[in-house]
Amino acid sequence: MNRIILGRTGLEVSVLGLGAGGDSRLGAGRIAEADSLRLVHAAIERGVSFIDTAEAYGTEALLGKALREVPRERVVLSTKKTTRLDAPVRPEDVVSSLHASLERLGTDHVDVYHLHGVLPHHYADLRERIVPVLLRLREQGKIRFLGITEAFAADPSHAMLEQALRDDFWDVVMVGFNLLNQSARTSVFPLTRAKNVGTLIMFAVRRALSRPERLRELLADLAERGKVSPELAAEGLDGLLEGEDISSLPDAAYRFCRDEPGAHVILSGTSSVAHLLENARSIDAPPLAARARERLIEAFARVDDVSGH
Repeated sequence: MNRIILGRTGLEVSVLGLGAGGDSRLGAGRIAEADSLRLVHAAIERGVSFIDTAEAYGTEALLGKALREVPRERVVLSTKKTTRLDAPVRPEDVVSSLHASLERLGTDHVDVYHLHGVLPHHYADLRERIVPVLLRLREQGKIRFLGITEAFAADPSHAMLEQALRDDFWDVVMVGFNLLNQSARTSVFPLTRAKNVGTLIMFAVRRALSRPERLRELLADLAERGKVSPELAAEGLDGLLEGEDISSLPDAAYRFCRDEPGAHVILSGTSSVAHLLENARSIDAPPLAARARERLIEAFARVDDVSGH
């Protein structure tokens, strides 16, 4: 498995990260517990060393069980505190939530602890009231590094991260990026690279890149709004990827994200060992040809308002 240094954390991690959320997430009633445990173990055996979850996913306890016999140093654990609530998150909620996450995960610390799905208009309040709590928890050794994740579906142009990256609290950010919406290239990655902030890439493959009918619908909508050419909407992505040795569109999509300057860990949510291994092969595959990459960048240069879901 290809490995990389996660920005200023200095952590050496696998480029492919196992995401325990999303539509196809392990556990939480999606598949049998034994199959979920088998999936986590298969990921680690394949060389995956970065695992991301959240209190909102309902998968922390399952991961804790799966990792019970795994040496703690073999895995970099990332989890998150929900922020999108009816009432503002209280400092004491963060403390109690972290302690509950630690108990479910069966560990005395998490490597990266995020504020989860932060909306642009909530950031300033969270910075003032909650960041001091996170810093105290870090001093206590319960958090190693601070992270923040955007709500990509609601904020596809990355307005929150543009605010957050003006500050110097965040060691890691989770950002939406895929070949359909590459806007993070100009709005996020220059900021993360300047500060050596680690990046976790979500939405590398979502519904529009794994279901042909959804891709046709999305391309038609983008063409109608002048975001992509009518020819692209009519022909799909085959012409852009002509001559490429790829096994599928998701294969190309993972490789596209992996080679983006500023991208570190590419997250893959799955409930299938076969799917996990397929994605791992994509992460370890050769780069797309420069001409194909250039065509994809040019074709979607005006898109900044879809998530690909």
